[in-house]
Amino acid sequence: MTDTPGGEAAADPETARLKRLRIRCWRRGIKEMDLLLGPYADALLAGTIRTDLDAFEALIAEGDQELYRWLSGAAPGPEDHAAALAAVMEFHGIAGGKVAQR
Repeated sequence: MTDTPGGEAAADPETARLKRLRIRCWRRGIKEMDLLLGPYADALLAGTIRTDLDAFEALIAEGDQELYRWLSGAAPGPEDHAAALAAVMEFHGIAGGKVAQR
């Protein structure tokens, strides 16, 4: 590890990535998404769950309105986000997620 200007040791790249993801999840545009994605990101950072970070990053790059519809089951989620959506839904005990068929 290298020292930062403040004298703190720099985190390993995966921890730094998880910390950035955590901030992005807790600072969404709508509170509902903060409450769905924030605790999930906290669990990732704590190491209590594991996921494909590339897939999760792609999921959270989507707009809040779409994400909320997919996670609430109001609309089917796209096939390319199926695994990440399922992981977040399972974490929260949300049943009945749908995936759009192409």
